[in-house]
Amino acid sequence: MGRRPNGASSIYKGKDGYWHGRVTVGTKDDGKPDRRHVRGRTEAIVTKKVRELERERDSGRVRTAGQRWTVAAWLTHWVETIAAPSVRENTIAGYRVAVNRHLIPGLGAHRLEKLSPEHLERFYTKMQENGSSAGTAHQAHRTIRTALNEAVRRGYLGRNPATLAKAPRLTEQEIEPYSVEEVQRILSAADSRRNSARWAIALALGLRQGEALGLRWSDVDLSRGTLRVRRGRLRPKYTHGCDGKCGRKPGYCPQRQQARPDTNDTKSRAGRRTVGVPGELVALLRRHREEQETERKTAAQLWHDEGWVFATPTGRPVNPNTDYHEWKQLLRDAGLRDGRLHDARHTAATVLLILGVPERAVMGIMGWATTGMAARYQHLTDPIWADVAKRVDGLIWKPADDADGSTEEPTDLDDGAAGVHVAA
Repeated sequence: MGRRPNGASSIYKGKDGYWHGRVTVGTKDDGKPDRRHVRGRTEAIVTKKVRELERERDSGRVRTAGQRWTVAAWLTHWVETIAAPSVRENTIAGYRVAVNRHLIPGLGAHRLEKLSPEHLERFYTKMQENGSSAGTAHQAHRTIRTALNEAVRRGYLGRNPATLAKAPRLTEQEIEPYSVEEVQRILSAADSRRNSARWAIALALGLRQGEALGLRWSDVDLSRGTLRVRRGRLRPKYTHGCDGKCGRKPGYCPQRQQARPDTNDTKSRAGRRTVGVPGELVALLRRHREEQETERKTAAQLWHDEGWVFATPTGRPVNPNTDYHEWKQLLRDAGLRDGRLHDARHTAATVLLILGVPERAVMGIMGWATTGMAARYQHLTDPIWADVAKRVDGLIWKPADDADGSTEEPTDLDDGAAGVHVAA
């Protein structure tokens, strides 16, 4: 038998009684061959390991030499060192919850390269058996998939097991936007409350909660009837000002200190937009500014002159949690079914559909970057279905003497558009 070429894989039985295999997978930083070692009790086991290493080498999926990460060590490094400096505040907060509360306790002891799709699938099932919702399990799946993609990119993994694992199945919640009559009842109930224009902006223009609460008067031009969306209100986060001596949570510390800014820029170019304001809403905003000026005089030296359109009685930005509970109370006062605050945005998008506004214009108003968002937010309501049925009825069963189509009756769609105009 001739001499084997340099770099060829070798399989042999060692003096320790085990079979050994060595595979050259590349070159180290110092120029020396990167030769990997495997071992097993039988020649067949080692041969299988050698062939697998060769396939990984040939496909470019071989793991980088060096530190052998555990899932816990990699996720901690990824979330704090890689993700934290590069993503937004709310995103990293979600990552930290998924990593520290779910993924590390459930999967952290595994070697990174030994993690399999089956480990992940059993973990998602166990999460839901222990009371987590499918949405929470799905968030954990998305987080570890993102973290392991980075491990693959850096060569610590040959492939990402999370891309092979079946994600938890989500049941899409059916959204029922509020009707024009219900919108009018909400605005009527809001008329006697502080910051009543806040809800008109949500229902007429579809601003997200953070976008509405992040508005400053410098963003609003009432003479031209426009407002600019440039930032979003962040949920407050606090740290202790007493080094934890008070024994309370940071948010209840008497000397608490704010750990994040009040707002952040909108997360996409499409989100930064100028929106036309209907005349009735301009009048509401003028009245709202006069009421705020009265509050400023009442608060006197306690007033924080920060320019917020929607502020507390002392001029500070409204807490999103307070805003959420205000919405819930508003629905109760209006005698309407319960709904999410984000349903106001779905309602605004559906009103634009009823009015027949072109899709590109709707995307600009709502701050969407893709047309797929229009299909997600705009809902076919009962008046639209009724109008479609009437049109089909008139087309298929139209009498022969009416074939010229000279007579046209008003449709439910036209009536709905008129109703929306009044509500605006």
